[in-house]
Amino acid sequence: MNRLAPTDDTWFSRIKEPLRPASESSLDWSEETDILVVGCGGAGIAAALEASEHKKKVIVIDRFFGGGATAASGGIYYAGGGTSIQKEAEVEDSPEEMFNYLKIETDGVVKDSTLRKFCNDSASNLDWLISHGVQFNSSVYRKKTSYPNKEYFLYHSDNSLVPNYMKLAKPAARGHKGFFPGRSLATGVGITIFNPLRDSAIKNDVQIMLQTEAVNLIVNRRGKVIGAEVLQIPQGTKDAQLHRKFSLRAQALQMYVRPLSNYYRNKAIKIENKVRITKYIKASKGVIISSGGFIFNRNMVEHYAPKYKAGIPLGTTGDNGAGIRLGQSVGGAVNLMSRVTAWRFLNPPLAWGQGIVVNKEGSRYSNEMVYGATLGDEMCENQEGKAILILDSTLRKETWKQIGPGKVLPFQRNPAILSMLFNSKKSDTIAGLAKKCGMSPLKLYSSIEKYNIAAKGEKKDPFGKSPDDCRGIFKGPFYAMDVSVDSKFFPCAVLTLGGLIVDEETGNVQNSSGENIKGLYAAGRSAVGICSNIYVSGLSIGDCIFSGRRAGLNVSKEGN
Repeated sequence: MNRLAPTDDTWFSRIKEPLRPASESSLDWSEETDILVVGCGGAGIAAALEASEHKKKVIVIDRFFGGGATAASGGIYYAGGGTSIQKEAEVEDSPEEMFNYLKIETDGVVKDSTLRKFCNDSASNLDWLISHGVQFNSSVYRKKTSYPNKEYFLYHSDNSLVPNYMKLAKPAARGHKGFFPGRSLATGVGITIFNPLRDSAIKNDVQIMLQTEAVNLIVNRRGKVIGAEVLQIPQGTKDAQLHRKFSLRAQALQMYVRPLSNYYRNKAIKIENKVRITKYIKASKGVIISSGGFIFNRNMVEHYAPKYKAGIPLGTTGDNGAGIRLGQSVGGAVNLMSRVTAWRFLNPPLAWGQGIVVNKEGSRYSNEMVYGATLGDEMCENQEGKAILILDSTLRKETWKQIGPGKVLPFQRNPAILSMLFNSKKSDTIAGLAKKCGMSPLKLYSSIEKYNIAAKGEKKDPFGKSPDDCRGIFKGPFYAMDVSVDSKFFPCAVLTLGGLIVDEETGNVQNSSGENIKGLYAAGRSAVGICSNIYVSGLSIGDCIFSGRRAGLNVSKEGN
């Protein structure tokens, strides 16, 4: 693989080489602060709030309007070990069982000591969120689902109920969904977490500068990062208003009308290129990079993770790799850049998870009831991104019942309906279905036969599916739906998990020799962290709070 400099034009990058002034006094500083946070999402606002609680002056900048992927998300915060919400719901959990489970999912991407701290601190971190106005609810959903309906706010947001995982760790509901009393949100539930933290940060005198993008870092003669050069749209202007309008439209249309989304995104970028002014922000203690991943930088995805380029980018336009490239520009090393999560969720509807998924040849390759990112990982890494869902007439009829009005949320219902109507092949025989799909009839028949044996209770399912969920493919006609990573009717969302390598004790960005880069920290999806191996719902926001607070605490200790 060819190496490209982080400032290379092929990245569509505005990142410049670091500025190294002869003296700090030689620059005309626009703003001076103790700490500069680049990116105002979950990790950034947690870092800023933590630093402000240690009596440090903090400026947070964001290219857009704050919130990042956290605010745009489903608002799930992964926490356990006996949180106050778990106790209220009478859910038994311990830091040790949480560690035992996450040890499986993380697969060594962080040290055991780091993972143990994450688990040991989980309950107190949730209490910290609550102390800053974030609300949760103890109404618990105890069955397996990718996302609960509006009546439930605590659920198994992972694989803990899957039999193969239950053998290794006691399951517990750890997905804490943000809560608005008296109000139900179908999408963007993440504002229930981000907005209170932002408001609390403002009360703590954190200065937030919106429509402001860092384009390079500033390094003093001793090699310490002491600030950044930024470009800002003049606030309160008509251009700023139009930029906001176009950016928000681009975000709202991203998942399902990408050409129109890109149209508005380009209009917003044109405004940036036309009106932005240059400012220099001095940060005497250091800079924290927390501006997300790189899924919206299609060149970076093609370079690092081409298997996932066909998926639908999940996050915000700000997830363009700029923060990672800022860190690289001063020698920061990266890792796990090929790790991307593909969200191939099947349940709900439950009937889909009770069918089988096969590859392009007709061979089954997974327990369909695993968490969607686990299925998506196998699909993209080992099956060329292919996934064909096989149902019989019984499961298809049950699907229609399960996606009826009010049964599931719109973002779950609408793609399922589209697939059922326009993404479905039908045949009275297995051989006929295989022929229509271009599969081996023998392999498809073998996959179905082995599954049906498990459904009859004669043998265990070869992929570990629970007997209750092995319904079998018995009654024709039979149906096949393409749910591959590039499915047009059932989109597969993808987001990046790798980033800058950091000191796991402090969040300090490190170079390729494992040395800390003085004055530079990273958190959230700009850094390698707890969820950099594989995603489970809420783990990214959980890591954002954990890593953000870690960076905010330790940069506060930096000398001048």
